[in-house]
Order: sequence, then structure tokens, then C-alpha cells
Amino acid sequence: MLTRHGLEEYVSDCVIFLDNRITEELSTRRLRIIKFRGSGHSTNEFPFIIDQNGFSVIPITSVKLEYPASNERLSSGVPRLDTMLDGKGYIKGSSVLVSGMVGTGKTSLAAHFIDSGCSSGKRSIYFAFEEAPDQIMRNMRSIGINLEQWVKKGLLEFHASRVSEQGLEKHLLFMQREMDKFNPELVVVDAITDFTHLGNIIEVRQMVLRLIDYFKQHEITAVCTSMANRTNAEETGVGLSSAFDTWIHLTNIQGDLERNRTLVVVKSRGMAHSNQVREFVLTNKGVELVDIYASPAGAFMGTARLAQMAADEAADVVRHDGMVSLERRMEEKRRVLEARIAALRAEFEVESKEAEMTLSREKAQDKVLSAGKEALSRHRGVDHQSAKKDAKK
Repeated sequence: MLTRHGLEEYVSDCVIFLDNRITEELSTRRLRIIKFRGSGHSTNEFPFIIDQNGFSVIPITSVKLEYPASNERLSSGVPRLDTMLDGKGYIKGSSVLVSGMVGTGKTSLAAHFIDSGCSSGKRSIYFAFEEAPDQIMRNMRSIGINLEQWVKKGLLEFHASRVSEQGLEKHLLFMQREMDKFNPELVVVDAITDFTHLGNIIEVRQMVLRLIDYFKQHEITAVCTSMANRTNAEETGVGLSSAFDTWIHLTNIQGDLERNRTLVVVKSRGMAHSNQVREFVLTNKGVELVDIYASPAGAFMGTARLAQMAADEAADVVRHDGMVSLERRMEEKRRVLEARIAALRAEFEVESKEAEMTLSREKAQDKVLSAGKEALSRHRGVDHQSAKKDAKK
């Protein structure tokens, strides 16, 4: 054993310092290379584990941000959520954060993702830190999702444990080893906020970042659930929302003596995505996203949405009936008016014929009178031409 700043450190070519710290009654071993003559070396402190597989040193972060970038898309398992995500779902190899308070449906959304992937033949791992696998599978059957069939077919593995059983580094190493053995394409971590009890916020962030780095390096599409902060519902609980490619936030809204769930896509890198809030409904056939009903009276969800829709439909019926009644009255008035016009036209026709007959008689009488005058003039022997000359004189 070396003494700190003793003679041994100066005469040795390589000095490695080992430390064992206890935080929240959990022990974490750490290693630091103090010096290594003739070689470049990292001076950072690294966690390490000694177990049945030997001595394992875990790097704090990836050396470089060099990840493959796929354009392939994977379904979220919820058709309307896929529509919100540019109509195609998650990008392969991306990391998805699903945040929300208790009872908002985070696990249900993660189960849909796993069920959809396994139905396409993709190998999947579900890391659970709050519920036993049998409990998760039973609960998901209540919304029409059968995860047990994928376990029996060897496409899905569950790994469940309490986070308090071991420290951050052992959890990280365990998950990496299980993924190396099973080689999954899809992974669920439910929930990453459970790790906040195992260290300070910096240590937890480093652990989650290393986990995300592993997902990206191996092109694993991962869904991580996170308990939202009670004081700020849109905080992720570990302060790493920027490290995730897609962030879906679920909320519970209480009103009118009931609680209703909502879903919104906060961000989704590399794709156009909807900014609309959807009502999140759990049915016996899975998750359904429903448009929040907006009317001049406001926005409504749950039974209030159904009641307002019924009220609006009733108002539409009344308005439609009023329109029909008005059209009927106007049509009646139009018929009465047309009847009056027809009567006036008929009366005019009668009077017109009588007037024509009267005019005809008067014209005939004029002709008779004119002919009588000429005959009378001839009878009297009046010379017409001489009469004109006398008139001129």
C-alpha cells in the first residue's frame, strides 16, 4: 500500500490510486491514474467494479461524439402518435424521453413501443426498477397489450430490480452486459429518475449520459420514462432533456370532478412534429389519442368534451331546424306571391282582351262613320277639289 506523497510515489513509474466511497449507504469504487511515466494517460477519476467477471473500469463519457445517424423510422405503437411524429414514428437509434407525473401513462406508452417492435421481429429488453415483470405484463393486458407472448418467443427480456440494491456504476455495467449478450434493437428503461437516489445530480447525469452514449453507439432505439418534477411539471427529473432526441410529456389535468390525461411532443430532432396537445385515453384496446374539443365556449376533455359535443350538436339541430323552418316560410311566401302574380296576370289578360275588343269595335265604327261622311258629301254634290280652292281663298 502506498503512502500519499511518500517516497514510493516518486520512485514508481506508474501510480494508480484506488478509492472506496459510500454515498447513501451504497459503496462505489473509484480509480485514478496519478502518474504513468512515458505514456499519455487520463487523469480523470473512473468508477470500477470487481465481480465474478473480473475487474471492470467504466469510462465517464465517450471519447468522441461519433454516432451513426439512421434515416429509418420505427413505429411508436400508437398510430396517432406516429402521425404527430411526421407520420412515421421514432428515428432508429434515437433516444426518447417520456416524462410525466404518476399515473399519466408512461409505462403504457413504453409497452406499446415494445409490443410494436416485437411484432416486427425486433429483439427488445425492458429494464424495470419499480414493478416486477409479471406485474407489468398483467397490467398491460388490461389495455390489450400481450407482452408475455414475446417473452415466450424469445424476443423480449425483462430485467427488474430495485435501484437500492446496488450503486450507479453497477447498474450501468449490468445493463451494458445484458445488452451485449442479448443484442437488442429496442430498449425501455423504466424509470431513469429512480437513479437520482443513488448519488448527487452530477453523478446521475454522467451515468445517464453514458447509457445514452451506449444506445447511440449500438444503434439501439431507447424509450426512457422519467418522473416529472412536482414543482415544474416539464422538468425531466434528471435535468438531461437536451440529451434526448425526442421528448414526449404527459400530464394529468383535473377539473369537473375528474382527471384527464394529455400528451404533447415537446421536441423531436430531425423531423417535423405536431405542437398540438392531445387527450391521452387508456382503453381496453390500448392508448388512443383524441383531439381536445375546442368550441367558442372553450377547450374540453373527458366527459366535459362529450357533454359539450352533445350540447353543440343539439344547438346545431336547433339551428338547422330554424333554418328549415325559415326556408319553409319563405317558400310559402314565394308560392303565395307567385299565385298572386298569376292571378294578376290572368286578370290583366282578361282586361287586355276586353280592351282589344273595344278598340276593334271603335276602329270599325270609325271606318263606318268615315265612309258615311264621304257618301253624304257625294250625295250633296260638293266638289272636293273646289272646296279646297275656296278654302285657300
